[in-house]
Amino acid sequence: QVLLVESGGGLVQAGGSLRLSCVASGRTFNSYAMGWFRQAPGKEREFVAAIGGITQYADSARGRFTISRDNTKKAVYLQMNSLKPEDTAVYYCAADRSPYYGGQLYPDYWGQGTQVTVSS
Repeated sequence: QVLLVESGGGLVQAGGSLRLSCVASGRTFNSYAMGWFRQAPGKEREFVAAIGGITQYADSARGRFTISRDNTKKAVYLQMNSLKPEDTAVYYCAADRSPYYGGQLYPDYWGQGTQVTVSS
């Protein structure tokens, strides 16, 4: 079992930045592909970014968001720059036990989510 705990969400003005963090429990973090998803009110959860053998971004995130990980801290991060009101959502950290080399991420574990609100 893997427990994922996100932090770093909050309220920011359009054009601002936030850095989300996710810390994982468990002994096999290094082998997991990690990702970020988000869910806006009234919408389905959507993929944002993933990191494993490669990094991949949704079109909406590419060029503005950066995913990274620190295996020594069992952590994954999402640096979000040039935020827009449409980025407002609950952001979820996710872990996939399978190797990741692009395409869909199929998480086995989810965090509880952290709220990001971007004001115009």
